[in-house]
Amino acid sequence: MIVTCTASTTCSTTTPTLPAHPQRPGAMDRIAIIGCGGSGKTRLAHHLAALLHLPVTHLDGVYYDADWNPLPQQEFATLQRDLVARPRWLIEGNYAATLPIRLAAADTVIFLDLPAITCLIGILQRRWRYRGGQHTDGVYDRITWSFLRYIWGYRTTMRPCIRHLLDEHASSAGLITLTSRRQTAQFLDRRPRRP
Repeated sequence: MIVTCTASTTCSTTTPTLPAHPQRPGAMDRIAIIGCGGSGKTRLAHHLAALLHLPVTHLDGVYYDADWNPLPQQEFATLQRDLVARPRWLIEGNYAATLPIRLAAADTVIFLDLPAITCLIGILQRRWRYRGGQHTDGVYDRITWSFLRYIWGYRTTMRPCIRHLLDEHASSAGLITLTSRRQTAQFLDRRPRRP
């Protein structure tokens, strides 16, 4: 499946066929965390996975090898279908082309919809912490001009496409939209730890 998002916010997709999992009211067993680069997806994933005892998959760590080479698109999609077939998971990362796979299987979607300046500060802090490269905790720290333009224009170009994909593929999932670091911290503070 290929999703095409253009500046005019046209997205074309196909609905993936995935195994059905029973829904428990209020359950957070299959969580997709999405948002702009630098929005805090990886950090939120680590904290939430620890609270809920969920296995975490960082898509940057799956998509790129140590030399920054991406997986072929079909292989990446197949891998995600295998991941979401499990009864419990937390997957963080954008990758709009394969986002419908995760949205259709998730019981909860967390969209980090932070301002561009906050995300830019986030990637600068990440650079300071990691000094570039890919790391075992899922961070893919590579800053290019193209990536900076993507972050600056995310709310204009990508957010409408993400909203469309959410409407089309995540109708059975609970959607949580967090628009600041403070909201994200409050969200984590309110989560009870799963025994």
